[in-house]
Amino acid sequence: MQIRRILATAVVAAVTAPAAMLSVSPAFADTKSANQTQNKPSVAELEQAVKGAQKAYDDAVVAEKALVQALTDTQVPTYPLLAAFNAAQKTADETEGKKSAADKAVTEAKAKLAAAVSDEDKSAAQQALTGAEAAAKAAADAKSTADQNVAAASKALSDARVEISKKIYKAQNAITDTRAKKEAAEKALADAKKETGGEDCVPAGGLTAAAVGLPSKIPAGASVDFTLRLANSTGRTLDQVFPIAYPHATDKSGTKTVDQLLHLQWSNGTGWHDFNGEHHAGAVKALKTGAGTDVKLRLTIDASAPAQGTGVVFINADYTNNDGSCGGVPDSGMYPFQITAAGSKPSTVPAKPEPATSTQGSKSPAPVAANGSTGGTGGTEGAGSTNGSLAKTGSSSAMPQLALAGGAAVVLGGGAVYLVRRRKAADNA
Repeated sequence: MQIRRILATAVVAAVTAPAAMLSVSPAFADTKSANQTQNKPSVAELEQAVKGAQKAYDDAVVAEKALVQALTDTQVPTYPLLAAFNAAQKTADETEGKKSAADKAVTEAKAKLAAAVSDEDKSAAQQALTGAEAAAKAAADAKSTADQNVAAASKALSDARVEISKKIYKAQNAITDTRAKKEAAEKALADAKKETGGEDCVPAGGLTAAAVGLPSKIPAGASVDFTLRLANSTGRTLDQVFPIAYPHATDKSGTKTVDQLLHLQWSNGTGWHDFNGEHHAGAVKALKTGAGTDVKLRLTIDASAPAQGTGVVFINADYTNNDGSCGGVPDSGMYPFQITAAGSKPSTVPAKPEPATSTQGSKSPAPVAANGSTGGTGGTEGAGSTNGSLAKTGSSSAMPQLALAGGAAVVLGGGAVYLVRRRKAADNA
């Protein structure tokens, strides 16, 4: 009873080879022997394994981040070992000045002794020279001690930085290891779900999702608010609808992904929330047929994002009902935008949707218009009711650059991903 999702490079799916990259095989026939199925973990056990692997990966990322911060902190003047080194260096500089003055006094005393004529003058000059030489030796000893203290403080600081760097290296290896285990656990879970059926989840042509008000040009360093609009004309109330949104961007060349510089949040009216691991913007409950509802979204682009970069926001929605039926919007929509220079203003022209259809053998057309309802909506964790429509799909100047990014991400699975639902075997016929 689960919706089948295939994670694939969104740009590749949309503009390069959707059928090849995202083809879906029919349901497995029940021809496996008992030996093939015995001793296999259940889906519930695999889900727990995924949670554990995700936590291990998250912990590794947090640990590495803390260590990097610890290394950065060693550059702060108040860091104890750096403060000790600076203090030792200051003392060494002071003793250097005193030693220079003492050495000068010795030179001057020697000159006076050489110039003395009378025995009385020679005796006084000799005493002065002896005192100057004693002071010079003390200054030299103090300078030597200060230099040793500087060397010791420098070594302690350097050793601390080296130790932290070693830990960072281990932490980065731990991230790589836990990421691989997490991905293996996720694949095992996905494979298990494929084997256990789930063909009851079907695309619902009457459920639509669209982005409304996303600017076609967004400056680096800016935040823009827009709406994810849902409309239900399926002929029945959908008990739970999960709005889905995911941002993706590349630099000007289209070959470098900069997703980490994009941050998408959703609001339920009481604050802004990060998306969960499935890119869900909360859950809309009891969305009646003929009704529509809006979810507020906010996209923030880091100030360091490359000007003339290209981005997209993918929009979709899933639903589940209390009777066990489930499904989702037949075709994901993607909304391209251009990243402009920091300090400029967002465009007043909204992004035009592009179809992101990618399921092989799909019989469902890309969404065109879907009218919102005149009736009310059900309760929601992130929406108020509205009326609206999906814009018609069209072409975009952003697509060539996105295609470049997609081409670089083939097989690697990098970059943006979106959700593609597995159709019933009948739909794939």
